[in-house]
Amino acid sequence: MIGKWILIFGVVLIVVGAAVWLIESLGLPLGRLPGDIRMRGEGWSFSFPVVTSIVVSIVLTVLLNLILWFFRR
Repeated sequence: MIGKWILIFGVVLIVVGAAVWLIESLGLPLGRLPGDIRMRGEGWSFSFPVVTSIVVSIVLTVLLNLILWFFRR
């Protein structure tokens, strides 16, 4: 049973990694949207992508709701 969950988790990680790679290669500014917090100093940097997190959350919520609605039919 745990092996099945580890396999599913691995596949999800591969899909998420491929999606991030595809988004970056398309030049979409995720992580650099207006409202994302980025601070840089001498020898350090800090990034907190607030707006990017909200956008990704909304998109994933809509996609998962559509998928669940489709399978309930």
